[in-house]
Formats: sequence, structure tokens, C-alpha cells
Amino acid sequence: MFLNALIAKNRAFVEAAVTLHQSGAVPANTYLLDLDTMRANAAALASTARGLGLTVYAMTKQFGRNPPALDAIKAGGIDRFVAVDMACARPIHRAGHKLGHLGHLSQVPRGEAREGARMRPEIWTVFNAGKAAEAADAAAAIGHVQGLVARIFAQGDRFYDGHEGGFAAEEIERVADLLDERPGGRFAGITSFPALLFDEATGAVTPTPNLRTLEAVAKRLAATGRKDLVVNTPGTNSAAVMRVLAEAGATQVEPGHALTGTTPLHAIRDLPENPAMLYLSEISHIHQGTPFCFGGGLYVDPVFKDYPVKALVGGDADAALRQAVPATIPAPAMIDYYGKLHPETGQNVRVGDTVIYGFRAQAFVRRAYIVPVEGVHSGNPEVRGIWTPDGREAVFT
Repeated sequence: MFLNALIAKNRAFVEAAVTLHQSGAVPANTYLLDLDTMRANAAALASTARGLGLTVYAMTKQFGRNPPALDAIKAGGIDRFVAVDMACARPIHRAGHKLGHLGHLSQVPRGEAREGARMRPEIWTVFNAGKAAEAADAAAAIGHVQGLVARIFAQGDRFYDGHEGGFAAEEIERVADLLDERPGGRFAGITSFPALLFDEATGAVTPTPNLRTLEAVAKRLAATGRKDLVVNTPGTNSAAVMRVLAEAGATQVEPGHALTGTTPLHAIRDLPENPAMLYLSEISHIHQGTPFCFGGGLYVDPVFKDYPVKALVGGDADAALRQAVPATIPAPAMIDYYGKLHPETGQNVRVGDTVIYGFRAQAFVRRAYIVPVEGVHSGNPEVRGIWTPDGREAVFT
């Protein structure tokens, strides 16, 4: 589904990807990033958020935290970033960018709290009193007062399996006082995840019960005299849905897939953000008539029910764009050493051909390279380094 959007809305990126791979500038098993389009996407998000009075923190786990991508997002107008975990926080901090949000979705382990405090995130989410104490104590040790955000939940709220955690919403007044009491800590607001979800049946992004919980709790806190509190609302954020969040009282949004045009809504509708990420491989061998391509990044984030997967395959851009070849991706229980292609009558696949997939990726859980490309839309595409998913340069000789 995302491949169709990629071809229709960013054909030049596909053409550049094939050409760069065939020239040897890009290795197989690579997530390619179109920095021109990412910059424009960030600008669209920043402009919409600014008009609604929202602060934007960019989520980078999906496309690999590398400095050229971070720089492009900042150039587009988003200058603060959210870290999904400490492995995400380090490359953001190392690259000299502002860490906006730490501790959500993943809490900071006890032994890494001091390191996190030294990065001085604008907000730090905590799920319980123990984690609040660790964050506050680490901040106090360096003479800093850390803004702490309470993750909350109420009966009926929705969480992905394995994402549960937080303070009971009905106890928020006590929780706010608790986070204020410890030296080094300050109650800064509330959060939950996801605030929005895509509904495949209706083809729309809709508020979750979590967003309504945040809205109600924010009003309760305001009634106690607390002012200027954070209401942080991650989950399926894009320019198209920010008004819904703002009207519910949100103060912060955290787009991730919107930066690469790969939220589920992007696959079925024209939105302000355009596709800016693809997965590139290469035909390794053909075994008994079945072509195999190199894997390593063949993880499809399951936001849709199963659908037929296809890949563009060819030795040059024109050839690849002429043939979308049926493909199968290894099941999640398997290691994705290879993907399989299943050419139909008249489709020609050879060893060494470029393979282009369009799907919703999560680079931080894969072993693929990340290659940002500048200048796609000026007709002079240039590789801006080959990176690992944790923001380090890969070594090629």
C-alpha cells in the first residue's frame, strides 16, 4: 500500500534510489531517506502546530537518528526531539540537538538516570514514584530541577500489549504533589499513548479513550490552580489531525512517521506530508526459479491487515518502475536473511537487480543501513553518509 503512494507522490526518489544503488553508492539492505522531502514534511508539521499553539517533538526511531536526518528536520522548523529510549537519546544529544522528551515510551533504567539528567531533557516522563525519585535525584545531583510528566491511565484506556504502565488518573492531585515534593523534581504535566489511532474500517484517525482521559484530567488540574501544564499526546500524529488534539487540550505533539509520510493515513489519502523513506535491497540469487533478495530490514509495522506485498525490481530505474513483482516477507518468528520474489509472466528478474519496497518501517529494531540522500528534487541526488540505526557511521572501505 505504501509502495503505491511512494510511486505516485515521490517517483523521483524511487528513480534516484535505483540509480544510486546500481552505481555502487548505496548498499543493499538499506533504508533510504529523501532529506528534501523530510525537510518539507517537517515544515508542514511545524507550521500547522504553530498555528494551533502546539509544541512539536520529532520522533526519530523509525528512520534511525542519524545527524543528516536530524539536521533536515531542524531546518524544516522542528528543533526538539523525543527519545523512545536511552539508545535514542544518545545520538540526538551527541549530534548537538535538543532533547525535548525522555522516558516515554520506554522508562529510563535506574543505572542510566544520571546520564539522562545530564542531557537535560525539557520533560521526563515517569510511570511511578520510584522512577520519579530516580529522575529527580539524578537532576538534583547536578543542580538541576527536572520537569516530570506523569503517564496516566483510567478504566477503558487502550494500550498496546506490553506498553501498559502509569499512575491512576483519579489520583492525579496526589501524584502532582508527589512529583513536586522531591528536590530536583517538578510536576510538569501529563501524557498517555496512544492519543489517536487509525481505524482501518473507516479509514480515519480517531481519538482514543486515552485522549479523553488526558482532557478530563487536565481540566481537573486547572481547577486546582495549576497552570501552564504539559498535555503530551503522541500517537499517529500528522498535520491532518493536529486540530483534533489541540481542541482536546493538547499542548505537545510527537510526529514520527509523518516525517516520512508513512502513517497509515498517508497510504490512503493525500496529506501535507509526502513519502520520504523506502527500503532498498538487491537480488542475491535465484534458487529453482525463485529470486531471493538480501534482508535485514524486512520488518513491516503491522498497521493494516495482511495485504499483497509487491516490490519494484530492475537493473535501472525505468525497468524497476515497469514491474511491481509479488513478494513475500519472512514471518516475524523468522530471521529475515532474505526476502522472496515471485515474478509473474513477462517479468524479468536478474541477480544484481535493485529491489525497492515501500512499507512502514521501524529502523531501530532492524539491522539495516540508513542512507540519507540530499538533492533528489534538484536532480542531483547525493548520499549523506551510510549510518547504523543508532546514529553511528557505518564503516565502508
